[in-house]
Amino acid sequence: MSDPRSPGPGRLLLRATRVVLPVMIALVGVALIVIGQTTGGATGTKGTSSTVAATGVGLIIAGIIVWMISWMYRMSVDSNREREAEEAAREYFDRHGHWPGESSP
Repeated sequence: MSDPRSPGPGRLLLRATRVVLPVMIALVGVALIVIGQTTGGATGTKGTSSTVAATGVGLIIAGIIVWMISWMYRMSVDSNREREAEEAAREYFDRHGHWPGESSP
C-alpha cells in the first residue's frame, strides 16, 4: 500500500482542487474589482463598471465557499477515521481486557 501523502498525479489534482482552484477564483474576483474600479468607478457608463466590480466580489465569495466546502469535507473524513480507530480500540479492549498499547494486567 502506498503512502497517501506521497506525490503523484492524484495528489497534485487533489491539491489543485483544494487550494489552487479557490485561490484562482478569488484572484479573478480581485482582478474584476480592480478593472471595475479603474474603468470609471461606481459612476461608470450605464453601470457597467459597478457590475464588473460586483461580479468580482461574487467570485471572491465563491472562492471562499469552494475552500470551505473542501475544508468541511476533510474534517468529515478525518472524523470518520478517528471514529473507526476508536471503534477498533474498543474491540481490542473487549477481546483482550486492556487498551492497545497498554501492558496486559
